[in-house]
Amino acid sequence: MSTGFAFQWQGLAVEARCSGALWWPERRWLIVSDLHLGKSERMARRGGALLPPYDGLETLRRLAEEIEALGPARVVSLGDGFDDDAAADALAGDVADRLAALAAGRDWLWIAGNHDPAVPAARLPGRHAGETRMGAVTLRHIARPGQGPDISGHYHPVVPLAGARRRAALVGARHLILPAFGSYTGGLSADDPALAGLIGPGFAVACVHRALPVPLAPSGAGRGRVQPGIRLRR
Repeated sequence: MSTGFAFQWQGLAVEARCSGALWWPERRWLIVSDLHLGKSERMARRGGALLPPYDGLETLRRLAEEIEALGPARVVSLGDGFDDDAAADALAGDVADRLAALAAGRDWLWIAGNHDPAVPAARLPGRHAGETRMGAVTLRHIARPGQGPDISGHYHPVVPLAGARRRAALVGARHLILPAFGSYTGGLSADDPALAGLIGPGFAVACVHRALPVPLAPSGAGRGRVQPGIRLRR
């Protein structure tokens, strides 16, 4: 039984995965956002809170599970693949080796983010671009009003569900915003004006034991909030 949620958006048949990734089976593209590899190293370097130095390997472990399950021809990182440009150069050897193994035999595309606008280190696999196309849809890091249709990341959206904040993809008429895939990443509530203004009436796909679609309030003060007791049909 699949734990993903399949739906049509902007003429594309896609599947939101419970991992927070998006799968486009027609071309076998696996799309993730905000890996933030090197976060613990960057925080230590800048004198911030010390995190356990396992975030990169844990993020890549989860990504490896998706790659093994789906066998993608292309993996797209929608920006902030690295916590900053220096983190790409300082990536731990075991993390860099794991990343190279995952990229072997497939196309790997890094979209520039606000944390990592420069080209990744030469020793890391893949190509680099400001944005790319997926049918009529643009893949970019940050969605902005008046743009689209696009698939993006950046905001790390979350929704309240079953007493917890759950990572979630947000789906509106013109914007599809993916949650952060990386470990140790925070989240912005879907009812924050920055997100509610982009999505408007739409739905969230929450990352729980399966990808769970839930409607968002269409307008007014509750816009962007999960409506309790309502479920979308597959």
